[in-house]
Amino acid sequence: MNAIRFDQLIDRRATSSEKWEKYADREILPMWVADTDFMAPQPVIEALHQRIDHGVFGYTCTPPELNRLVIERMQALYDWPIEVNDLVWLPGLVCGLNLACRSVGDNNSAVITPAPVYPPFMSAPRLSERTLIKVPLTRNQNNRTLLDLAALEAAITPDTRLLLFCNPHNPGGTLYRREELEALADIVVRHDLIICSDEIHCDLILEPGLVHTPIASLSEAIAARTITLMAPSKTYNIAGLGCSFAIIQNPELRQRFQRVRKGIVPDVNLLGYTAALAAYRDGNEWNRSQLDYLRANRDYLVAAINAIPGLKLDPIEATYLAWIDVSGACLNNPPLFFEQAGVGMSPGRDFGDDRFMRLNFGCPRALLEQAVERIRRAILTELPA
Repeated sequence: MNAIRFDQLIDRRATSSEKWEKYADREILPMWVADTDFMAPQPVIEALHQRIDHGVFGYTCTPPELNRLVIERMQALYDWPIEVNDLVWLPGLVCGLNLACRSVGDNNSAVITPAPVYPPFMSAPRLSERTLIKVPLTRNQNNRTLLDLAALEAAITPDTRLLLFCNPHNPGGTLYRREELEALADIVVRHDLIICSDEIHCDLILEPGLVHTPIASLSEAIAARTITLMAPSKTYNIAGLGCSFAIIQNPELRQRFQRVRKGIVPDVNLLGYTAALAAYRDGNEWNRSQLDYLRANRDYLVAAINAIPGLKLDPIEATYLAWIDVSGACLNNPPLFFEQAGVGMSPGRDFGDDRFMRLNFGCPRALLEQAVERIRRAILTELPA
């Protein structure tokens, strides 16, 4: 599929797009929430048309073919054998984080998470009446942002029951290597923890030669302690259709997870299942083209941002999310500053570090170049003469 498709500028205004409605009637490019501005794969669109043309939209259940596709996908990509009973389908990944917090321990328990991190990692424990423990990430000699395992182990208390983990990491785009995951798994097992691993960006690996490894695939010991969360939503830009899944191989843990969600979290809707099935069955070629396009966007963005005084952008191994260090620009209110410049990014404070801004580069290059130029002009104007 020709990558020129990703250059297409699609008008998303007046479509109830959360991303674009935020700045309706303002001259601000929305580069914040994590959905792309790319049209979904044609096989997904065709499958949705076909299902709509059927005309009956009653209660639904998980298509057996979709279960089979996920099982085959885990085996083919990760050499990870799972069974159909291990799958729990959900209408979103964030509810999976909240269910994990409610499924492990009790109201006196603590949940530990790296920071900065995707905001629901910090809100889910509090909403579940758990104590939140944040462990700062560290940066290695290759400018990779990683979980500080020594700090993590030191922060574990007798009440700690659950670790929330994000791989590939959001924000920052780190893809954890197998040996790094093995060291983390060792800590989890030794301290008798459960780990909930958000792996929603696992199909968006940008750095050539790197491969994703689900932490639960490492061994039976860690698999028995892991809730893995995945979804086709970020990869194929179908987040609005609400279809995610958890892989929980421990029957007792899975039963607790399902008991907590019962009567509260709804099932996946008919069109969500339809889109997920088509994406996993027929979307691989499309995603290969998307990854080529995103790599080019990433390479352009890293070079362009690092050429602007006061800004710094480290290498991005995965995701379409850039974690930009703006501390060198000495801005009083970075989110407002960039909005006034005409670029709406996610404030770093929402992730736990107000020295940064997160920019979504999953968009046509023309839009990205326009955003970078606005950022560049605003920073250069701000600098003292």
